[in-house]
Amino acid sequence: MATNSYRINEKQSSRGSIFSRLESLVRIDAAFAHGLPVKYLPHILFVTAIGIFYIGNNHYAEKNIRKIDRLKDQVEDLRADYTTLKADYMYASKQSEVAKNVKKLGITESLQPPEKIVIKK
Repeated sequence: MATNSYRINEKQSSRGSIFSRLESLVRIDAAFAHGLPVKYLPHILFVTAIGIFYIGNNHYAEKNIRKIDRLKDQVEDLRADYTTLKADYMYASKQSEVAKNVKKLGITESLQPPEKIVIKK
């Protein structure tokens, strides 16, 4: 059988990994040697509650950001529709267009200019 050609770098093996150094500094095994210390339970529950609150808050913020983006798209679509409808209305309300549309009904445009009524005091 072939031998393993993987060689451990001597510098890495002497230093150890970050986690092994952290484990040697913290020594959690000694704290749990006789079971779970009850005196740390309120702190553990508090940190757990804060973690759950943080995760929930992050989900809520992401949901709101997605909702804001969706509403921005809708507002942009509505603004484009408004601009189009306003342009169509302005075109349709021109005097020449109104005259064309009412000609079908038999109403003609007056050829006499309007007269100004003056009231003397």
